[in-house]
Amino acid sequence: MNSAEFTTFDELAQSEMRRVAIISSLGTLIEWYDFFIFGTMSSTTASLFYKTGNPYGDLIAWLGAFAVGFMFRPFGAFLFGYIGDKVGRKSTFLITLSMMGASTFLVGCLPTYDTIGVTAGFLLILLRIIQGLSVGGEYGGAAAFICENCPQDQRGFYTSFLQMTAKLGISLSLLAIIVFKLSLGDTAWLQYGWRFPFLVSIFLVGLSIYVRFNLKESPMFMEAKRQGGVVGNPLVEAICLPYNLYYMFVALAAVMGQGITFQTANFYALTFLQSTIKVPQMTSYIIMLIALLGTIPFQILFGWMSDKVGRKPMILTGVALSAFFLYPLFYGVYACRPFEKNDPKQPFRESYDPVLICFYLWILNVFGAAAYAPMAAFLVELFPTGIRYTCVSIPYHIGNGIFGGLVPVVAVSISTATRNVFGGLFYPIGVCSFGFFTTLLFAPETLGRDIRKIKKGSAARLSGVDDRIGYTELQRRSGFVSAS
Repeated sequence: MNSAEFTTFDELAQSEMRRVAIISSLGTLIEWYDFFIFGTMSSTTASLFYKTGNPYGDLIAWLGAFAVGFMFRPFGAFLFGYIGDKVGRKSTFLITLSMMGASTFLVGCLPTYDTIGVTAGFLLILLRIIQGLSVGGEYGGAAAFICENCPQDQRGFYTSFLQMTAKLGISLSLLAIIVFKLSLGDTAWLQYGWRFPFLVSIFLVGLSIYVRFNLKESPMFMEAKRQGGVVGNPLVEAICLPYNLYYMFVALAAVMGQGITFQTANFYALTFLQSTIKVPQMTSYIIMLIALLGTIPFQILFGWMSDKVGRKPMILTGVALSAFFLYPLFYGVYACRPFEKNDPKQPFRESYDPVLICFYLWILNVFGAAAYAPMAAFLVELFPTGIRYTCVSIPYHIGNGIFGGLVPVVAVSISTATRNVFGGLFYPIGVCSFGFFTTLLFAPETLGRDIRKIKKGSAARLSGVDDRIGYTELQRRSGFVSAS
C-alpha cells in the first residue's frame, strides 16, 4: 500500500464523507419535516380535532398535543440511545425513521372530531407520542455518525449540514402547505386537503430509508466494538459516572438556550403572526419560508467558523443575541400590524408590512443559527464512543424537546392569561439567559478534541494531534476504503 494514500484525508475519503453527510442529513431532514408539519398546520387543523368553543382554546389544545411530541423526545433518547450504543448507529436510525414515517402517515388518515368525537384528539396524541419517541432516537445517532466519519478539523462544517435540516424540515413543511392549499383552494383544503402534507411523508421516508440502507456502520463504532469498547449498559454508565453526568448537565444548559431560541423564532413566531397580529395564513407561511431559507447559508457559515474560533464562542454569541433581542424583534413584528381606525393614539394603517416582518424574523433566525450550527459537534466532542449516542441524545432532547418544545403552548397560555401580547416572551428570555450563563461558566471548549481518545468516565483531554490518520485507518478497517 502506498503510505501516502491513507495518511491524509484523500479525495476518496472526502468523497465518502460528503456522501455520509448528505445521506445522514437527508434522513434527518425527513424526520424534521414529519415532526414539524404538525406545528405548521396548527391554525388549520386545531378546530378539526378539538372543540372547546373558543378558537384560542382549540389552538392551545392543538399546541398541547404538539408539545406532547416534544415531551416524549427524551424517552426516545433513552431508548434508542441505548440501542444505538449497543447495536450501532445505522440500524437504530433506520428504525426511528420508519416509526416516524408510519406515524405521520397515519395522522393524515385520522377521522376528525366531527366523525368520532374526542377519540380523534386521543388518537392524535398517541401518534404524536410515537413521533416524539422517533425523533428522540434520530438526532444523536446522526450527529455521532457524521462526526465519527469526518476529520477533526472539519466537524463543525460537516455537522452544520445536519443542523441545517431542522430549518429545511420546517421550510419543506411550509412549502407543502403552500403548494397544496394553492392547488386545492380554501374549501377543499379544509375538507380533505390538509391530509396531503401528512400522507406524502410515506414516500419521502421510503426514499430516505433506501439511501440510508446503503450506508456502512460508523468506522469508529466498529473499531470500539472490535476492541471491547461497547459498554454493557450505556444508559447506566452515562448517568452514574460523575464525569459523564456532569457534562450531560453542561450540554443540557447549552441546548436549552439554543432550543428555546429555535422554537421561539419558528413556531411561536408563526403562531404570533397568525393569532396575534392576524396575518393571513398563506402570507404568514410565505413570510416564514423566506425568513428560514435566508438563514440556511448562515448555518453552513457558522458551522465552518466554529472549526476556526471554537464551538463555545459561537454558541454563546447566538444565545446572548437571541436573549437580548427577542423582545425588541417581536415588538417590531407587532408594530407592523394594521392599526384600528378608531384608535386615536396611532395613525391609521390599513395593512401590515410583510417585508419588515420577514426581516425581523430573519434576524432572529440568524442569531439562532449561530448557536445551533456548532451544537452537534460540541455535543459529540464531550463524550466517549461507547456511550456517545446516549449522552448526546438525552441532553439534546430534554433541552430542545421539553424546554424548547413547550415554548408555543406556554407562551400562548401566558399571553392569554395576562392579556399581554408580549407576556409569553418572559419564558424564552428567562431560559435563554440561564443557558447563556451556565454555558459561559461551566462548558469547556471542545474544538480540537480527538474523540477517539476520550476515555470512559474521565475528562477528555484536548489534543493537538490531527485524527485524520486515524480516520482513514478506521475507514479501511470498516470497508469504506480498501488497502492496496
